[in-house]
Amino acid sequence: MMDKTGGVQGQSVRPGKYARVERERRFLLAEPPEPSSVTVTRVITDRYLVGTRLRLRRADFPGGDRELKLTQKVPIPRPGGIQGLITNTYLSPAEYDLLASLPAVVLSKTRFSVPPLGVDVFDGPLQGLVLAEAEFTTDEEAQSFVPPPECVAEVTDDIRFTGGRLVEASRQDVLGWLAEYGIHPE
Repeated sequence: MMDKTGGVQGQSVRPGKYARVERERRFLLAEPPEPSSVTVTRVITDRYLVGTRLRLRRADFPGGDRELKLTQKVPIPRPGGIQGLITNTYLSPAEYDLLASLPAVVLSKTRFSVPPLGVDVFDGPLQGLVLAEAEFTTDEEAQSFVPPPECVAEVTDDIRFTGGRLVEASRQDVLGWLAEYGIHPE
């Protein structure tokens, strides 16, 4: 059973030696960034392991480099930039392959680094969704951040635009959500 902090009853949910506070704000964009503004591109495949708060991520970079990691996100239900606690473990290819054999729902996207934002352009049923996020090390940084003009709407507090929810969304769901913000992808 979940407790009011998003943790499992009987388990503590607080920053510590391994978990850190995740501070990020999310924004909708009407279109992908201009190629000239992109500093790094990677294709990301996220596997949300069924029945857990765990996400298995494979990020493929141009030139063949790859980053493999297992992430646990424990949400903290409070508005604003503090999203919860996050713990990352970097994996070897063999470890990744073993964990990838577990039941999961999959989300794929291309992430463009456009400092200070990471801009995700989604594939498959989420095509047309362009979601930007900015990460921060302090509460003050998160609160004082002024998003660039290409950010159409802030969706930090709209749970529908979190990876764990998007992975379960249909194309019709996403098109409806975007229309609520005045975005109508072609």
